[in-house]
Amino acid sequence: MKTKHFVQSRQAVPRPFLKWAGGKTQLLPMLLAYAPSTFRRYYEPFLGGGAFFFALYRLNFIRQATLSDINAELIDTYLALQRDVESVIQYLDHYPHSEEFYYKLRARNPWELSLAERAARMIYLNKTGYNGLYRVNKQGKFNVPFGRYKRPNYRDFDNLRAVAQALQMVRLEVRSFEWILEEAQAGDFVYFDPPYDPVSKTARFTQYHSSGFGKAEQQLLAKVFRQLSIKKVKVMLSNSDTPFIRQLYQDYAWILPVKAYRFINSRGHKRGPQPELLILNYEPREAGRLFEPARDYS
Repeated sequence: MKTKHFVQSRQAVPRPFLKWAGGKTQLLPMLLAYAPSTFRRYYEPFLGGGAFFFALYRLNFIRQATLSDINAELIDTYLALQRDVESVIQYLDHYPHSEEFYYKLRARNPWELSLAERAARMIYLNKTGYNGLYRVNKQGKFNVPFGRYKRPNYRDFDNLRAVAQALQMVRLEVRSFEWILEEAQAGDFVYFDPPYDPVSKTARFTQYHSSGFGKAEQQLLAKVFRQLSIKKVKVMLSNSDTPFIRQLYQDYAWILPVKAYRFINSRGHKRGPQPELLILNYEPREAGRLFEPARDYS
């Protein structure tokens, strides 16, 4: 099943191949407008669907990149595409779209599969599962039910090959976000897109990993943000617009309120525009009236 090369369509450009809660595709024009004009190395410690990375790659902004996430199955999916995309494609090409097969594949232990088969399983379940959710229980087992799609696109092979090409210049790591302090230096660019601070007591979908991501993790992230700032690393961070997040980052001059539609929600009325924040530790190229000074929420 193994191959040592892949054939890429000339028209294909890499874009996210997974649905991911909090994906940044719709906010890309704004993210790109306020990204640093130049930087040395790019780091993204909460990789998810990778929309911002692929956009920077398409625009030739990136020379070196390190992409990481605490979700080992997610990073292994990227690694499989990077190393042997054709094997992943061969598995997907033989997977039928059926509820019976979905639950059979979901029940398999991903760590007993080869790297390529584990990646194909991840892509298939992501594209055919309910509402594109990635959710695990406390035991770390994927538990999303079968979705009701007529033609789920888990065979977008041109895009998978384009993704594989983009990943050839990338280092992939399974690590928690705080490791970035060990490596990032002045002139580098870091983008943080963590699980968001819940906007209400019932909005607590942070189970991208069995350990969750709560207030303590948000506070640690803010501390890492400050330490990177001291090192003159350029940092951009996305999060929900809540008093807690405003307070954590109140010392930074550049805060941009934005609104984004969230389509991955079990309740349809909550898929409308949701308030978010874009926080920078550097003056953006196009500082304008959309930005507002940080406010004291203490």
